[in-house]
Amino acid sequence: MPHGSVPDVRKWVEVEADPRRCFEVFTERMADWWPPSHVLLSKPRAGLAMEPKAGGRYYEWDVEGNEIDWGTVLEWNPPHGLRLTWRVDGRWQSVPDDERASEIEVVFTPAGPGRTRVELAHVRLDKHGPDAERIFQALDGPSPGETLQRFSEVV
Repeated sequence: MPHGSVPDVRKWVEVEADPRRCFEVFTERMADWWPPSHVLLSKPRAGLAMEPKAGGRYYEWDVEGNEIDWGTVLEWNPPHGLRLTWRVDGRWQSVPDDERASEIEVVFTPAGPGRTRVELAHVRLDKHGPDAERIFQALDGPSPGETLQRFSEVV
């Protein structure tokens, strides 16, 4: 597949919460909504966290204290959105740096009184090289998908 030819995967959900609340739950309560099957460590996951700034990391740790980064915070713009790298390969293993990582864009848009449209997009999937098409196929599907569905239930 030629470089840059893998389409973005965009999903969304509308929730009963304002953008500020959505941003806080997304960035401060990851362990409450992150799918339990999405784990990079070999031991049981003990927690997830995101450093609240551009240049910060988001990561998980296991019961023995081992940590692994899911990626880097590229943009931090509360309550409107954020952009992250996504360090996962086509075998759902960790990528050690951002060079081969795609990106995740999250946008929180007011959708009426007390409501927010939450859009999560996986972009730049071509950065995964030979794994790009496999990752696209795994991520593509109807909205909202497991991640945003779980997020909407927590918000």
